Amino acid sequence: MPRPEREATTLKAIVQDVYGPADVLELRDIDRPVPGPDEVLIRVRAAGAGPDVWHLMTGLPYPARLVFGLRRPKNPVPGWDGAGVVEAVGPGVTDLEPGDAVHGECRGSFAEFALAKAGRIARKPDGLTFEQAAAVPCSGVTALQALHTRAGLRPGQQVLVIGASGGVGSFAVQLATAHGAEATAVCGPDAADFVRSLGAVDVIDYTREEITDRPRRYDVVLDAAGNRSVSLLRSVLTPHGTLVRVGGEGGSQWFADAGIRLEMGLRSLFGGPKLRGMLAVVRRADLQTLDALIDKGELTPVVDRTFPLAEAADAVRHLENGHPQGKVVVTVAGPGD
Repeated sequence: MPRPEREATTLKAIVQDVYGPADVLELRDIDRPVPGPDEVLIRVRAAGAGPDVWHLMTGLPYPARLVFGLRRPKNPVPGWDGAGVVEAVGPGVTDLEPGDAVHGECRGSFAEFALAKAGRIARKPDGLTFEQAAAVPCSGVTALQALHTRAGLRPGQQVLVIGASGGVGSFAVQLATAHGAEATAVCGPDAADFVRSLGAVDVIDYTREEITDRPRRYDVVLDAAGNRSVSLLRSVLTPHGTLVRVGGEGGSQWFADAGIRLEMGLRSLFGGPKLRGMLAVVRRADLQTLDALIDKGELTPVVDRTFPLAEAADAVRHLENGHPQGKVVVTVAGPGD
C-alpha cells in the first residue's frame, strides 16, 4: 500500500532579514507555525498591503523599531491584513473550526499560512472574494473607529475625507454616506470619478486648490494623508468639530508624529474643535459591523490591483508610487489554483 502523504512542515513566505526598501523582500521556505492558545492557523488566500507593511519593511519611523525590532524585524514576514480558510485552531478556540472562511488581522500574512488571534478575525461575508475580504480589516476598521469611535459621527454632518481614494479613505467615504452624513473627498484629479462613485457629494482636487479655499466648514475631518499642518486642518472645522488623524504619517523619521500629537493635545486644552489621533485595533466586533454593511450593500471593499505572492515587492512599490484607488492586495494560490 502507498504510504500516506506527510503533512508539510514548511511554507512559502515573503521574508526580510533587514530593514530597507522593497528589495529586501524575498520569497523563501520557512517553518510552518503551530497555533497556540486562542490562536487560529489560516491558510492565506489573500493579504492586504497598506502603510503598515511599508513601516515594518523600512523600520521607519525609527521609534517603531522599539516594537518591531531594533536591528532587524522580530517577525520577518510582513503583512497584517489577511483572508483565507481556517486550517487548525489552538486550545480555547471554540467558535471557529477548520474549513471556515475568515478574514481579519493575521501575523505575517504575506505567506501561505499565518497565525491570527481568534478575537481579531471574523467569518468572511459570502458575497466577497478573498481578495476583497483581505482589503477590509486594517483599512476598514481604521475608518470605522475614526468616524464612529473617535469622532462620534452623526447623520446630517459634513465630513471631509483627506486621502479619500486610498485604503482608509475609500472606506471612510462609504461609511460616512451609509451613516447619513455628507462626504467631501480630497484626492488627485484621476480619482475624482472614483470617489464620487463611493458616495462623495463633492470633490476637492488637491492639485488645483487647498481645503481652505472654500468657505465650507466641516463637522468631522478625517486626515488619512498626514501632509497638512494642524492649524490648517483646524481652520476648516466647525467650532465644535472633530479632527481625526489616522496612522502616523507626516512626521519625521526620528520623532514620527510625536510633535504633531503634542501640538494637537496642547491646542485641545484651550477648547474649540476636538483634535484626536488614533491607531486602530482590529477586533471581531468591528469586523462584524463592517461585514453587516457589506451584506446590506452599503459598503464595498475596493481592490486597486492584485499581485501574486512572489511579486510582493512590486506590490509595495505600487503602494508607494502608484497612487492606488482602494487597497493593494497580494494573492496566495490555494489548492487547485
